[in-house]
Order: sequence, then C-alpha cells, then structure tokens
Amino acid sequence: RNPMTETRSNLDLGGEWQLYMAGEGVAIPATVPGCVHTDLLAAGRIEDPFYRDRENALKWIGETAWLYRREFEAPAELQQRDAVILRCEGLDTLARVRVNGREVGRADNMFRTWEFDVRQTLLPGRNSIEVEFDPPLPYLARRQAERLFGSTGGVNQEPQGRCWLRKEPCNFGWDWGPICVTSGIWRPIRILAFDTARLRDTHIRQIHGADGSVVLRVRVNAERVGGAPLPLRAEVHVSREGRSVASQAASLNGDGAELSLPIPEPHLWWPNGMGSPSLYDVRVELRAEGREARLDHAYYRIGLRRLELIRHPDAWGESFHFEVNGVPFFAKGANWIPADTFAPRVRREDYERLLRDAAAANMNFLRVWGGGTYEADVFYDLCDEFGLCVWQDFMFACSAYPAHDAAFLANVRQEASDNVRRLRHHACLALWCGNNELEECGFATDDGANGRMTWAEYDR
Repeated sequence: RNPMTETRSNLDLGGEWQLYMAGEGVAIPATVPGCVHTDLLAAGRIEDPFYRDRENALKWIGETAWLYRREFEAPAELQQRDAVILRCEGLDTLARVRVNGREVGRADNMFRTWEFDVRQTLLPGRNSIEVEFDPPLPYLARRQAERLFGSTGGVNQEPQGRCWLRKEPCNFGWDWGPICVTSGIWRPIRILAFDTARLRDTHIRQIHGADGSVVLRVRVNAERVGGAPLPLRAEVHVSREGRSVASQAASLNGDGAELSLPIPEPHLWWPNGMGSPSLYDVRVELRAEGREARLDHAYYRIGLRRLELIRHPDAWGESFHFEVNGVPFFAKGANWIPADTFAPRVRREDYERLLRDAAAANMNFLRVWGGGTYEADVFYDLCDEFGLCVWQDFMFACSAYPAHDAAFLANVRQEASDNVRRLRHHACLALWCGNNELEECGFATDDGANGRMTWAEYDR
C-alpha cells in the first residue's frame, strides 16, 4: 500500500495457524485457507481417506469441535481508521470468531462472506484470533429431531439432515465421492481498514444496439463511514489489452452513481469454437472530492456479448436453446463437480488444466452442479478466457429443505446476494438454475410429513 495514493489497507491473516481438537491441548500445525482433514493429513494424524473404506473410520472428524488459532501484529495506525473490518470469505460452517478473547461474530453458512467490526477489539502490536467450529453432525441430528427431512444423495451411509446446514452437500457423501464432513477456514480471511467510504457494489450492464454499438451502464454504490460526509466521486476506466478505450467520472448522489460509457469499435466475446473470447478490463475507483488519495478500487474483467436463453412456443411445446450475439448454438459440455473433496487444496494450475482440457475437447458449456460449491473466482476467470459458458446452480441438491424456517430463508437470501453480486459480471455466466433434482425427493400434499416438502415450501 502506498499511503500517498490510497487510504485502504489490507492485513492478510492467511498462512500458518494452530489447530486444536476439542478436549486436547496439543496444537496441530494448520494452513489457512484449508480444512481440518488436510491439516490432519499433513500432520500425519489421519491416513488417506480415499483408500478403500477408510472414510468410515474418519466419521469422528465431523462429530468433533475444532479450534483454529493464531497471533498477528496489527499496525498502530489501524485504531486511527474510520472502519476496521474482519472479512471472512469462507467459514465452514458453524463458527464463532474471537479476537483477543472477545467474541466478534458468528457464522452459519459456508457459502457467505462474513464481516465483523473489530475496530474497538484490536490492540496495537500483538493480537490473537480464534475461530471455533461446532461439529456439523450432532447439529444435524438435533435439527432432524425437530422435523425430519429426507434426501436422495445416492449412498446409504449418508448422514441424514444435511439440508439443515448451508454447507457443501457432497461433504456428506455422494455416489461419486466419500463422506468427509469438513470444518475450517476454507477461503481467505483478512482485516480491511479504510476511511470515509469504500466501494460496496458495482453492477456492470451492457446495452447492445442493433447497429452493433455497445454501451456500458455502470452502477457504483459506496458505504460511508466516519464523521461528516464528504462529497464522493466514482471513476470508471475501461481498457483492452492494456489500451484505454473509455473513461468517465461522476459524483455520487447519496451513496450511488450511474455512469454510461460507449465502447468504440467493440470486440465481442464468443464461446469456444465460435470466435475469440475477447475481454475488457474495468477499473472502478472511489475518491473524495478535493482529495488526491484514492479511497478504494475494484477490478473486473468482462466480455461484450448478448447471451440469451431462447424459450418460445414450437411444434413440440417450448424451445430451450442459447443464442450468443444473435447466433443460435448447440450447448456441448459437462457437469462440473468439485475438483477435489477438499476444495481449499484445488490450485489455479488444477483449474487451468481441467478447463483447458474441456476447451480442447470442443466443449463450450459447463454446468456447476448444485451439490458442490459456488466456485472460486479463478474458475470463472478461466471460463471467460477459454470461452466456456457456465450454467450455474444454486447449492441445493437431492433433498427436501426447511423452507418453513424464516431464519433459514434469510440466510439463503444473503447467500444468493453474495454470490450473484460476486459473479454477475463474468462473460461466461449464462444461466442461474435453482437446484439439482429436488423433485426426486417427492412432495407432500399435507404439512410436509414423511421427510418431504409441501409445494408451498418448495415455492418459497
């Protein structure tokens, strides 16, 4: 960070941590991002769960509480910032977070980003952070006792009640993979400090004219903090292959501004085999009027395209095909399940090898299966580059779900918001799909007895 050009700062808390099993005082070396299974494997505390039926001997991991702990140095300047936030991009799953022994927040959804205010909790110099995970399996048993829900995951040994947790469904076993019920800090964790305001959200929309013109409509929203509000300005810069093609600035009206940027001689994005997947870089900057230092910034990579699902009456009922830039095409591809049972150990080179192979096999579509996770940013970045369209499921699979529970629905609503906002700018993103095979679970016609949902619950 250059303090003369930017007021935001980051303190990455990834790296070496200590892991403790409930009832044990012995520290196990841990790596963040990661999970309990990979840490136990690295420490030689368990053997490879993929060998024969060894997964059965490791069920105790999902029945055990785990504690991650580390110490870190916090610069004294953090106390002088208007806002200091602990940002957790992936906590799996039932977590309590403490800083210097004080609880700062709780989490109960593997798929959400959690932020906790730690401005009054941090100390200059040495600090400690702990993330304690409650065991998933006893939690499911308690909730199943309240109301029984069935599932059809494909393995008889599957623990029942996984629907109660917003957690990777295939953690609990599937017809293609083992039962390895994980816990851990599975995505980055960091401290963000900033003054005055930060970018809260950017929505990039495209207006394609009949004459081939393209205009970007960029909606920028900021979150203000601190004392007297300063006038804010948003700047948007668009470039392609390192060359600037459009720029615009606008004052924020309240907390938001909308900017319109015509793109000269637009290069369109095409799926694999249909043309070049051309990409543009969009840089968004937030500034305070009259101040030189940049408050915040964000980068996006987009492709200019119209990607549409065409549904209209035909001789057989209704059509179902895709068009890109007005050209119909046949979707050729595969179902994408998680590349590893332990998601944190999938590296960029793993994603690149698999996705490059998919493109080389003449695929142009991948469906991100609803029994896994909303994939890492790098997955969608590479799909953009290789021209692989993405059919994106929400993470619901082969189960009835507790849609009668208001807290559960509120949790899901925030999960959807987090992930739609994170992914919606990607050129590859073709479709959001609600679930995987929930109709196989059957529906009750009364009050949801026998482990099923009513149709009204499914609608919710």
